[in-house]
Parts: sequence; structure tokens; C-alpha cells
Amino acid sequence: MVDATDNKAQLRGRLRAARAAIGPSERGRSDEAIRRQVLAMGDWGRSDVVYAYLSLKDEVDTRALVSDALRAGKRVALPRCTSTQRELAWHYVSSLDGLVPGRFGILEPDPALHEPASAAGAVRSLALVPGLTFDDEGFRLGYGGGYYDGFLSRFEGVSVGLCRSSLRVESLAGMGCLEPHDVPVDLVVEA
Repeated sequence: MVDATDNKAQLRGRLRAARAAIGPSERGRSDEAIRRQVLAMGDWGRSDVVYAYLSLKDEVDTRALVSDALRAGKRVALPRCTSTQRELAWHYVSSLDGLVPGRFGILEPDPALHEPASAAGAVRSLALVPGLTFDDEGFRLGYGGGYYDGFLSRFEGVSVGLCRSSLRVESLAGMGCLEPHDVPVDLVVEA
């Protein structure tokens, strides 16, 4: 019998290869279409705070959305991966300047320079959530650390998965890739 962990590892490998094979012009078109959809959402317009991730390599680009949020006067919070609890610690930023490489080489807010932001009680907020794929129920396959599942279990705002259409799957449960701790996003924006 194959367990969800084995299935997830196999699917992660296939999805990483498929994502890396998407050319730069196709990525750019897809990312801009996703950006336009997010900006048109009523939940985006109503949000006071945007919890965002900073995209890496071939992930859906979020830097333009972070800039859009800052220009619109929204507070923007970026995560920092804690080394001991496998949790995301969020901090408000006013620009993308002055970020420092974190535990996984991801640019993060320096906790000594950036005000902490709590995900609990953040009702008029929107979270942009990364993933290798999302399914029709909003479940995601991430990178295996469980950081975002912990965040989503406490987040009270609207969570939005960002996904390229070519990487979307119908059902992670049907593929044997769901575990009890997995938490879905409220909606998925894809292009």
C-alpha cells in the first residue's frame, strides 16, 4: 500500500519538472492574468492587510501584487520561517527593500526591523498562498514543510491559492495525496 507521503513525494517531483518546463513568456502571461484576476476580486478591494509570499524562481510571481497592495495603501505582511516550530512568523513591510535571506534562502523581513503581524483575528485580510498545485476543493500540495497548513488553520481572512492552469489537478484526495493536517484555501486563482 502506498501512503499519502509517498504519493506526495512522487507528485512533487512531477510538478516541479512540469513547472520548470514552462517557458518565461508563458509564465509571464499566466502571472499577469493571475495578477489581474486577484486585483479584480472584491475580497482584494475589501482587504486592509495582504499576507503575501515572495515568489521564488518559477513560482507564480507575487512581487507585482505586493507593490499593488502597497500602492493601494494596504498593509503587507511577509512570512519568516521559524527554525524551531516550523511556523510562519509574519511581519509588516513597507517595501521589498531591506529583506534578508532566511532559512531556505527566501528573502524575509528582519524581525529586528519589522513589526510583527498576527494572522489570528485578521478578518479584513487576504492571504496569497503558494503551492506546487491546487485541486478543485482548494487543497494544495506545497513543499512538504507544513508551514502554510499551520498558518491556514489559524487564518480568519480569505485565503487565495495562486496556480498556473497547466499545474492544476482535479483531486489531491483522489490521488492519495491528502493527510489529516492539510487545510484548503478558500479559492484558487489560475491562468
